[in-house]
Amino acid sequence: MNLSMTFSVALIVFLGVFSQWIAWKISKPAIVIMSICGLIVGPLLNIVVPAQLMGEEMYKSIISLSVAVILFEGSLSLNFKEIIDTRLTIKRIVTLGAFISWILGSLSAYFLAGLSITTSLVIGAILIVTGPTVILPLLRQAKLDKKVSSILKWEGILVDPLGAILAVFSFEIARIFTSPTANMGNVLHFAFGVFIAIVVGLIFGFATGKALKEDYFPEYLKAAMVLCLVIASFTVSEVVSHETGLLAVTVMGVVMANMEIPSLEEISHFNENISIILISSVFIMLTSSLSREVLVNIFQPGIILFVLSMLFVVRPLSIWISTIGTDITNKERALVGWIAPRGIVALTVTGYFSNLLVAEGYQDAEMLLALTFALVIVTVLAHGFSIQPLAKKLGLAHSGKPGLVIVGSNKFSVLLAEFLKKEEIPTLVVDYSDYDLGNAVERGIEYHQGEILYEVSNYNLDLVIYKKMLLNTPIPLYNVIVSRQFSTKFGRGNVCLVNVLGDKFKNDFKELKHIDVPRLGDYRATYLQLIGLVNEGYEFSKVEITDEFKEIDYYESMDYRRINIMVINKHGDIEFFTTRKHPKVSSGDFIVSLAPKEIHDDGKEQNIDGFESDFNNLSQI
Repeated sequence: MNLSMTFSVALIVFLGVFSQWIAWKISKPAIVIMSICGLIVGPLLNIVVPAQLMGEEMYKSIISLSVAVILFEGSLSLNFKEIIDTRLTIKRIVTLGAFISWILGSLSAYFLAGLSITTSLVIGAILIVTGPTVILPLLRQAKLDKKVSSILKWEGILVDPLGAILAVFSFEIARIFTSPTANMGNVLHFAFGVFIAIVVGLIFGFATGKALKEDYFPEYLKAAMVLCLVIASFTVSEVVSHETGLLAVTVMGVVMANMEIPSLEEISHFNENISIILISSVFIMLTSSLSREVLVNIFQPGIILFVLSMLFVVRPLSIWISTIGTDITNKERALVGWIAPRGIVALTVTGYFSNLLVAEGYQDAEMLLALTFALVIVTVLAHGFSIQPLAKKLGLAHSGKPGLVIVGSNKFSVLLAEFLKKEEIPTLVVDYSDYDLGNAVERGIEYHQGEILYEVSNYNLDLVIYKKMLLNTPIPLYNVIVSRQFSTKFGRGNVCLVNVLGDKFKNDFKELKHIDVPRLGDYRATYLQLIGLVNEGYEFSKVEITDEFKEIDYYESMDYRRINIMVINKHGDIEFFTTRKHPKVSSGDFIVSLAPKEIHDDGKEQNIDGFESDFNNLSQI
């Protein structure tokens, strides 16, 4: 099918991002959806074949630059302080475990898949990665215990950029010692190339970090300038010494990650968004470029044996050996030894090195995409569908009700957390101030001290078992900022905030007029009012809705002073009453309200229609 270049590029980007959205909607790994889309428009229907459409050189350049940006974004997470603070188990897995996995994976590729030594070493290095893009969705799905979740999460973050770096070294070292013309000159040339890449990365990293710290760039240009400098670092290193660009951008990212740059978090968010677009688009390009012959090759005995070896030999052995003498139990070791899904980054980097190896004369590298694609699909499906049942069988999964995160510690927050604790609903109170957390500590409420925006973005706070968030701080703009950040993680309908100022101030704060998330309760449920009611002795109470006592009966008999807060359904999931939405209530559900100790059932005169209209007609702040 003859399509214009513009339409084809637009289709590739759309399919990549659309696949990410579909995956988010159905809570499944995005890589599966993207694989299906890429295969349909590529080898199955032959609608888009990027290499033919763009030309071989342009196609390779796009892949190379995309991998450089993706690798830089990953290396920004390599803060040495965080590595030092991680437990012994994680340190051993990302060092000794990664090395064992590289050696065993390379041997499997050489003996089982029949690849050359050079190609085997490169693919063995690439496939040590798991990556946060595939492991974090699985952790959210499985709701593992914190210890196992932390191990898998940090392994994915720390090993992700190391795989490509190790692949670069593997390629250069193997090419030197396997080439018939290898001599000391080749070794010196390789050493010089590595030195140049490190120097280029250091210079660009320090210069960029210094420029950001000294505000040489205006705020609106900082992220764009960093992106340009990343591409410049990659290009300069490539020009000086071919195939060293990836090492240069990785060094640049590591340098910047350890410079304590104040604006680095905002830049990281920008780079993360760019990386999502690049990863999605490149993945569609790679899968749509697979030929039907390559897909048939996936079922070759050698590739099948290699995949089985990676699943049942390489991964378990690397974990079991590397964690000897650590505090991990055998059940935890078994689960970690099984879960290692490969994802988008692995296939993207493989596409880059496949082209590179073929250009250098290693024709067996044409099998790499098929081999990696097979491992990616098998691991995502096998681990995606087995992680939760296996974790439950081993007793390592959170089998309770979905939890609530309350940002802001005060008397209302603590009383709500205490009530939910009795209902066996996990509740975490997060606040920056240790003074404000004092009440939560005294009452035995689970808490975390720290700035939640920083803690979550740096993976210091594990929110896997929590589904809902309530923002209850006295700073309106802060609540809005946090709500916008977490509505993308939890879903807009799962984040709720407490009205701080009240409706009478709505015209004084333009920034608060268009809040993206709903507000708790009705017009009475302001920050100070809720705390005041708690001081007056109000408590949380629940009323069960049954076939005999229906929802309308509850409203007709409720005390007018009662403030309805949430509904807890029969599965333990909570739904807030908000100024936008009146939760659906079914038989067997509980309506939870903040009510005075002595209830006066004088609500008979209340009009249920008028009550519901209060939810719909309340003015926005």
